[in-house]
Amino acid sequence: MVNNSRFLILPDWHLPNLGSKILSLCQKRIPADWQSTFGHPLCLLETFVDPTRFHGTVYKASNWLHVGDTKGFRRTRKGYSAEPDSPKMIFVMPLRHDVQEVLSRPILDANYRTTGSKIMLSAQQMCCLPQFFADIPDPRRTQGRRHRISTVLAIAAGAVLCGMRGYKAISEWADNLGPKARRRFGCRLENGSYVVPSEYVIRDVLIRVDPSRLDRALRRWNETYEASDESLAIDGKTMCNAIDHQGHQTHIMSAVGHTTKICYTQKK
Repeated sequence: MVNNSRFLILPDWHLPNLGSKILSLCQKRIPADWQSTFGHPLCLLETFVDPTRFHGTVYKASNWLHVGDTKGFRRTRKGYSAEPDSPKMIFVMPLRHDVQEVLSRPILDANYRTTGSKIMLSAQQMCCLPQFFADIPDPRRTQGRRHRISTVLAIAAGAVLCGMRGYKAISEWADNLGPKARRRFGCRLENGSYVVPSEYVIRDVLIRVDPSRLDRALRRWNETYEASDESLAIDGKTMCNAIDHQGHQTHIMSAVGHTTKICYTQKK
């Protein structure tokens, strides 16, 4: 999505159909320009209109869709205003017929993802991550165990911190790690090269590990590196397919850092 932040025609230039013509030309050109400049396509154009001053006539004439109004909160230096101020009308223009289906998928198509698997952790953070998981008991049997649980959990945590979601994405992120990164995570050395755990191993460990111990280890790591966040966002989620022993669906409240995107704590 891309936002049209401001569109103004001065009074001396109010010519018939000028506004809708400009919007039409921009709409036709922006997909190619955006792809060339930023390397990914667009699905949707959006804009906001202040109903106390304008009616969005030019957008309506250009077949933009009025999908609703904002709540009226505005940005301030400390975050957002405490009280709603001036709700805005929201207009959108789809650039493809199935835009709603594309944007509502749990995982976006690869060509729409603007973040890759580039590591955003420092060398020190990669080296220290396994230490926080060292005291977690390994639920696997000793026979056939190739990777330490601290290494598996550290790689999984590092992948999630870098934006990976799901076992396959975590495994692909691990496969793309360079030799130095693999050594910092404590990977096993075989035939002169460091080997990362497979998708099966990552899934098996994450399913069987004690969740309370894992949560405490992640909290300790968060506390060590939380100084870079000046504010937190509180977010609630309903966990899909997570039913407790009483048959109720599980709800999770999380505190997430605005800058680091780190989850500092969760409460069921």
